[in-house]
Parts: sequence; C-alpha cells; structure tokens
Amino acid sequence: MKTERRHDIDWLRVIAIGLLLIYHIAIIFQPWAMLIGFVRSDEFLEGLWKPMTMLNVWRIPLLFFVSGMGLYFAMRKRTWKQLLMERTKRILLPFAFGFVAITTLHMFIFQKYYDIPLGYFPHAGHLWFLGNIFAYVLLLLPLFLYLKRKENGRFRRWLSTIMSTPSGPLGITLFFVVEALVVKPPLFALYAETWHGFSLGLLAFFFGFIFVYCGQSFWQTVLKWRWLYIGLATVLYGFRYFVFATEAPGYLMAIESNSWIFGVFGMGYRYLNRPSKILSYLSKAAYPIYIIHMVVLYAGAMVFLPMDMPVLLKFIAITVFTMLLCYLFYEFILRRIAFLRPLFGLNWSQKKSKDPNFKAIPEKRIS
Repeated sequence: MKTERRHDIDWLRVIAIGLLLIYHIAIIFQPWAMLIGFVRSDEFLEGLWKPMTMLNVWRIPLLFFVSGMGLYFAMRKRTWKQLLMERTKRILLPFAFGFVAITTLHMFIFQKYYDIPLGYFPHAGHLWFLGNIFAYVLLLLPLFLYLKRKENGRFRRWLSTIMSTPSGPLGITLFFVVEALVVKPPLFALYAETWHGFSLGLLAFFFGFIFVYCGQSFWQTVLKWRWLYIGLATVLYGFRYFVFATEAPGYLMAIESNSWIFGVFGMGYRYLNRPSKILSYLSKAAYPIYIIHMVVLYAGAMVFLPMDMPVLLKFIAITVFTMLLCYLFYEFILRRIAFLRPLFGLNWSQKKSKDPNFKAIPEKRIS
C-alpha cells in the first residue's frame, strides 16, 4: 500500500515549540513576569509583547489540534491496548518524571536568583500540556475507536462534504465560541492549569482528530482558502489591538484563534509537506527540548540578567543561550544515554521508530 507522510504536520509541531521558547523568553522582559513564576528582568521590553499578543491566541490551541491529528495516525496500526501503552510511555511517563524532577529545577533557580530559602515543590509547571493530552486520550479514545470502526460510514462522508467548503472549518469555531462564553476566562490565553485551557484543548484535540478522519476535503479547503482565513484573523487581530488593547471578548478571540490556525494549516500544507533531513532531526528533538527548555531558560536568565549590557542584547543572549544549550543537552546527553531517553519522550533505542508520531496514511484516504 502506497503511503504518504504528513511532513507539514511534523513541521508545524516543531515550529510551534520553537515559538514557545521565544514566547517564554519574552515573558522574562515583561513587568508582570514574577506573577506567573518567571525570573524577571529589571529592564523591560514591553514593545516585544505586541507581536506575542498575536501569537498567544493560537500557538497552544495549534499544538492541541496537531496532537489530536497525531492520535489519529497512531491509531491506524495499533490496538487500543497498544495505543494506551504507547501513550503512557511517551506522555504519562515524561509528565510524571518532569513533575517531580524537571519543573522543580527551574523553581530552584528562581529561588536562588531571588535569595528565597530553597524548597522542593513538585508541580506541573509548563508540562501541564502533557497532563491534558493524556487525559484527552483517556476521555476520547472510546469515541475515536467507534469512529475508526465506522470509517467508511455515512458520518465520515457527511463530514467530508461539510469540510469541503470554507464555512466547514469555520463552523466548528462555534464550539469554541460557546466554550469562551460558558467558561468566561479572565484572559483568553491563560491556558495553563485552568478549566478554560482544559476545555479549549479538549475541543481542539477532538477536532484535530476529526480533520484528518474526514479525509482530504479539509486539507484542500484550508489550502484553497488559506488567505481568506489569514485575512479574517488579521482583521480580528487589528480590531482587538486597536479597540480592546489586545484583550477582546473571548468569543471574538476564539474566532481569531481558529482563523489563524486554519490559515497556518493551509500554508503548511502548501509549503511544508516535503521531507528533509533537518525536519527528521528536529521532529525527534522538539519533544525533549520542550521538556527541558524552562530549566535552561531560567539558567540563562540567571547568567545574563545581572550583566551590564543593553536590555535588547540580554534578550538576544538568553535566546541564543537557551537554544544552543537545549540542542547540546539533547544531542550529547538525552539521545545518547539509554535510561534517560524514555523519561524525555524518546524511544529506548536510537533505532528508527516503526511508528513516528505522525504516521503515514493510505493514499486512497487523502486523494
């Protein structure tokens, strides 16, 4: 059976995690950084936050969508028992390990930087995302298994028809609008360890699965209408920026968020769906780097913030330090020491995985 690897989805996951690093570094230079447990610079780059307010409504939801897509591909060659075992190893194990051994490290750095008495406080930290994903797998797997058994049924054909028009993807945004109206988050982008983050992530995870389940129609639609979605998102962001000082009502931000995401999916499908050696390397490195990046980021802040240099140079130095040290830590420690690999979401051995996160799908399903 001829198959096609979805390289664009791999790329979007890598890009989203890269943006996450930049986003977290930018927080260090905001006056409210300490309120959410970040080391804070005494000098600020508040102008840096303006582009971040455009990213923060869609970067995390995008990862939830992509994670739901990944589960669809993973289900194609696994029984439900195999799937649960694989997700336990790749998600729950790194989450549990990170909860007690990784997030506590950057808290130690925070305490050291501010001369706070050292204390051990296990917490989810930035790994809350993994806990959510594992919960979604448990909650939605029975439904997904049912849909898999009915893959040639009328529901799938109906979905394919709905997603063949530009209003199809936008139509699912109604669920996100309702979520925002019901939950009423004080800040739309406040996802971490909130009911808003959990419910929005659940919707995105579910519809990520549905988008690939319904076949090629979704991808052809976002490809054809990508500029419509990006244009709508741009208008909504401009309205949010100039009228609401970047924090519009949640229902408007839900529409903006999904519009950006559908545009990004279309752009990715058009320009990124091709193999490369760089992607092959980065797609494996992204997950462990996500797990360790906060420790490295805090260490970089501790080194560079006290230095006598322009604040913009400090931002650049911390960015380079974080990316370089994450790469070195991954390349020379995490991927080479066998017992550490599964704790950071890697396979026990370095042999090529028989089941990458985004698995090939039959050509007849996408043509």
